[in-house]
Amino acid sequence: MTAPESRCGVDPAAPLELYYWPTPNGWKISILLEELGVPYRLMKVDIRKGEQFDAGFLRVSPNNRIPALVDHAPLDGQGPLAVFESGAIMIYLADKHGRLLPAAPRQRSMVIQWLMWQMSGFGPTAGQVHHFNEYADEKVPYAIRRFNDEIHRLYGVLDRRLENREFIADDYSIADIACWTWARLWRHHRVDLASFPALARWLQALTDRPAVNRGFRLANEWREGRPTMTPEARAVLLGQRGR
Repeated sequence: MTAPESRCGVDPAAPLELYYWPTPNGWKISILLEELGVPYRLMKVDIRKGEQFDAGFLRVSPNNRIPALVDHAPLDGQGPLAVFESGAIMIYLADKHGRLLPAAPRQRSMVIQWLMWQMSGFGPTAGQVHHFNEYADEKVPYAIRRFNDEIHRLYGVLDRRLENREFIADDYSIADIACWTWARLWRHHRVDLASFPALARWLQALTDRPAVNRGFRLANEWREGRPTMTPEARAVLLGQRGR
């Protein structure tokens, strides 16, 4: 795991360490940090090479998944604090910096509800759609139909939520960032955006935000010139089991 040269909001001396690879879950945190305008150190974890299984990373992320965060200057002043799971990281950062997650109970609850909707439904289903459509060695019609139907239903849920709202929870929040990173992959999900006009409008509005663009493009050069799912990467990323 290595830190690249400073760029955008990246600062080699910053107290926040973001363990990162450019994926939808990684983008959640890079975009959020850019929106917050706080400096951070970018720690490269090449998941194609299995760096997420390094012993050092395991101490930060017990689930061996990116993203993960280490805050060397937490508010309690009691030494470094590690946070894993993208949703938990988003809540931690939003709370620490007092932005993009309301303090008022009802508004806060609404943002967290939609963040959990993304974490428990929209993201995992999108991942299964991508897997069975593009990565599975065996094309399983039932699995393809099952997950394609469910992702279409979830796009419908989000579209209805956005029919009379600019953002998911009225004001721009971490829920929007979390959902955008997966909705922007609609082509991979075989979804016709014309069927979801409110969602399409929202998707473009977030795409036009400078911080979203910076966070999304962060370290994309790490993947250039080499496909994500090489035979070596497939052996690392797929078929994992507990020891």
